[in-house]
Amino acid sequence: MHQYIERFGFVAHSAETAEKALEMLRTTVVDVVITDILLPGRDGLALTDEVRRRYDCPVIVMTGYSGDYSYTDAIQKGASDFVFKPVRFEELLLRLRRVLRERDLARERDRILKELETLAITDELTKLYNARYFYRQLEMEAGRCTRYNHHLTLLLMDIDHFKNYNDTYGHLEGDKVLARLGQTVKSGLRRLDSAYRYGGEEFTAILPETRADEGRIVADRIKASVKNERFDPRPGGEPVHLTISIGVTQYAPPEDIAGFVQRADRAMYISKQKGRDRVTTLAA
Repeated sequence: MHQYIERFGFVAHSAETAEKALEMLRTTVVDVVITDILLPGRDGLALTDEVRRRYDCPVIVMTGYSGDYSYTDAIQKGASDFVFKPVRFEELLLRLRRVLRERDLARERDRILKELETLAITDELTKLYNARYFYRQLEMEAGRCTRYNHHLTLLLMDIDHFKNYNDTYGHLEGDKVLARLGQTVKSGLRRLDSAYRYGGEEFTAILPETRADEGRIVADRIKASVKNERFDPRPGGEPVHLTISIGVTQYAPPEDIAGFVQRADRAMYISKQKGRDRVTTLAA
């Protein structure tokens, strides 16, 4: 069987026992495992179960003992196909190709579903999470905060005088600003934090396990990074620097999410009123 499979362009490896097969799989990437159901030591069904759990690799099971083992037994252990002996090599080759084709289709389906899921929660321009996902995550973090008595802080940010920039240099240049400053906001966060485009020129960030005074430090870092960004909307012209106003507030359980977000918005508005390019912290 080994030599027959290789005749059709496959690279084949062989192992005498389930243990040796598992040892080989630890160091060798394979596309499909073909096993007899009767092996020395651990049988083929146990091997199938182990392969599917640890390597997510398709398995074809062969047996000449149809009375002792059923198709259902093999499928329940994760087998992709079940072949009775004596095996015709042509039939095995057809089944092998079918299993590989189904594996490729499943991987492509998973890739597409993951891509669609990412698109559904991502803002296309800034590549940050979008507002819909923001509210879902904020609800989850607020629930965790309430259950475990953890801290939770929210930042709400707005680019200062962004309308003037758009009116002066055009929306394409404005989009470049949003894309770059979105990444500036994200790079100013810690690993456990998450950044979102809230809408228009507004961004927000969820800071789990964080008190308001700690969130203020993060906000000050973001504000300084934004101010240091340089934009050149007109070749040969003077570079442009923008600023950002930020509101900071800490969650006070069991308040509702709308009130929490509105308080962050009020804090940001105070930063605007006081001259922009500043951070305001507002307590519950």
